Amino acid sequence: MKTILITGGAGFIGSNFVRYLYEKYPTYRILVLDALTYAGSIHNLPEGSFDSARFEFWYGSVLNPDLVDALVSQSDIVFHFAAESHVTRSIFDNRLFFETDVLGTQVVSNVVLRHKERVELFVHISTSEVYGSAETRLMDELHPLNPMSPYAAAKCGADRLVYSYHQTYRVPAVIVRPFNNYGPLQHLEKVVPRFITSCILGEPLTVHGDGAARRDFLFVQDHCEALDRIMCAKRESVIGQVINLGTAHDVSVLEIAHAVREVMNEPSAEIQFIGNRPGQVFRHTCDASKADKLLGWRPTTAFLDGLRLTADWYRANQEWWKPQRWMRHIPIITVDNKRELH
Repeated sequence: MKTILITGGAGFIGSNFVRYLYEKYPTYRILVLDALTYAGSIHNLPEGSFDSARFEFWYGSVLNPDLVDALVSQSDIVFHFAAESHVTRSIFDNRLFFETDVLGTQVVSNVVLRHKERVELFVHISTSEVYGSAETRLMDELHPLNPMSPYAAAKCGADRLVYSYHQTYRVPAVIVRPFNNYGPLQHLEKVVPRFITSCILGEPLTVHGDGAARRDFLFVQDHCEALDRIMCAKRESVIGQVINLGTAHDVSVLEIAHAVREVMNEPSAEIQFIGNRPGQVFRHTCDASKADKLLGWRPTTAFLDGLRLTADWYRANQEWWKPQRWMRHIPIITVDNKRELH
């Protein structure tokens, strides 16, 4: 029996992972810490979990060292998801990103260090955004770090902070750099659920610039399976490693818009082009060969298959996402000095 702490466990990827663990490991005790900011909700957590003796939800911030200490002191494994995570929102209001992503990670790292004899594994969920635009066909873990937005810079700072704690204090850390995730429970500010719900609502699908920016999209369930393999791997094989998670295939934003129209059976849905987003990354394509070598992990969900599963979930769960409708767009000043809703 293990006790696993998941910070940010009521957010998109965190809650999918909590659900994954809750179903797969019925003897494990799961602790979730979440500040329930706009992108997190207790409704994302497993059904019936609040009545279970093996599940605890704690409302609070990773910036609270006493609360983090109380939870880490009970934990065998810590997964640190807690972060502000939207590029456009970081342009609109960046202070919170540095507080949560950098200072929050410092708090968690310090507490893990304090309980190093108890904690056997500390998994920090970073992001491929730390790389900036691809300088090679596939981006491996040695790709230069060139963050291009306040969000990416904050995550890069947190990433390197965790690395420094491993190097300096031998904290048992693993850094995971997932490429773009999509799937159920994702906030409507992100491109895939925004396009899907635009089709449902009969609104235009808004595309930044000419839609040529390309990203590697990973279905969230594949991400959860990779984290499970890290958790179960021999400690000496993963501690101290940086591990990319992605598919090695990229798709443009415009191609996503067309794919969503296809899976939603809305071939005539309008595609509307708006200004380029500042800090735009023009291509991200993952080299996940290290994950294959260390974990025997490869993603198994093709993009269109994952898109269909995601679309089905948003069709069936409109009561979950409709209260978010007002947060689907954010006012920013574009690279052309125009005020637009992105």
